Amino acid sequence: MAYVLGVDVGTTRTTAALCRLDGGGDAEIAFVVPSSLQLTEAGTFSVGQPGVPGWSASGFARRVGDAVPFSLGPETCPAEELTALLIMWVISEVVAREGEQPRHVAVVHSAGWGPYRRGQLFTALRAVGVHDVTLVPEPFAAAENHAARARVLPGSPLAVFSLGSHAFSASVVKRSQNRTFELLNHVEGVDHHTGADFDDLLLDLVRGRLGKDAPVSAAECEAAKRALGQSVVVGGVEIGRDEFVEEIRPSVDHLVSTFVRALGPAQPEAVLLVGGGCRMTAIGDALSASVDCRVLGEAAPEHSVAKGAAVAARLVVLGPDSEPEPLETSVLVHTREASLRFPVGEIAGPDDDDFSTPPPRPPVDVPPLELPVRKVKRMADALKPAGRRSSSRSDSRDDDEDGR
Repeated sequence: MAYVLGVDVGTTRTTAALCRLDGGGDAEIAFVVPSSLQLTEAGTFSVGQPGVPGWSASGFARRVGDAVPFSLGPETCPAEELTALLIMWVISEVVAREGEQPRHVAVVHSAGWGPYRRGQLFTALRAVGVHDVTLVPEPFAAAENHAARARVLPGSPLAVFSLGSHAFSASVVKRSQNRTFELLNHVEGVDHHTGADFDDLLLDLVRGRLGKDAPVSAAECEAAKRALGQSVVVGGVEIGRDEFVEEIRPSVDHLVSTFVRALGPAQPEAVLLVGGGCRMTAIGDALSASVDCRVLGEAAPEHSVAKGAAVAARLVVLGPDSEPEPLETSVLVHTREASLRFPVGEIAGPDDDDFSTPPPRPPVDVPPLELPVRKVKRMADALKPAGRRSSSRSDSRDDDEDGR
């Protein structure tokens, strides 16, 4: 059955979603895999494996266009090559399951990318054999995912609040008469707490009870944060939801105030929540108290942009006039409706043993320079899907935090 593919390469996780061309336009999650590549001594690459220091890389999608390459064993690999290799592997996994190539692929990127970074990724994708591809800014993908489920009138602004493991951004987009979206404003946070920082704050609470040398890791706190109900036990210490919310309140207020400033004079019809960090109810509550519009998110907000990218790819193939205006559905929920909230950990999924170690936080970006020609083909030929996950496990993983 003909389909298109949307791929979101985050810092922590890579999510693939597909849309059937003869379906109703809704996207479905194909699978989720850690955004990690490891070079083996045999010269092959494994995907999503626990990192070996000096031989593995993660966080490379955020460094596309960076002149400083990653060092993996004896190899040096620019970030765009690693990103393209992972996307190529994602496509091959979907093709193995679907039995045919996608008609088109849409890849999500930050709205802050300029022509240079987009060009670097395009070049790397072509070098590994990925040609029918469109690059989609993250807020556009979020808006397309929303527009597939709710009526969006031309000229109506939408705001996008994105909070992942390692990045925060605020955007305002507007739908034009030809159904496409245009960017009105975009701000990327540089001194804001993100998902990984909230894990550290929870870790500080635990160590404040047990002592600074307590054998508790940030990975345990990440899992506990997702499972946080009224309380959670980490390292034998019970931490209440209210206590954790009080601890993160200054950070949440900082995020929300930046978002409100980014809105400027715009009066959005809704705020769209994307990224795994938005599972924390404190985010939706603070936004609802600060903006005069609906605050909406999916049950798994970390999957929203991948699904929106798949919707965008479908529109590239079929054209903007191929879709009827959707009716309002219950897929997107209002954060002020307590019964419909999606607190961290509410979505059930398989255990987190495979994701026990968070990836290192990426180095500071270096101004991009022209890069020498790389032997991408040899690297692509060496890429092997070691540790390949079965589609049945991957399809059901809904509790991964978006790693942007």
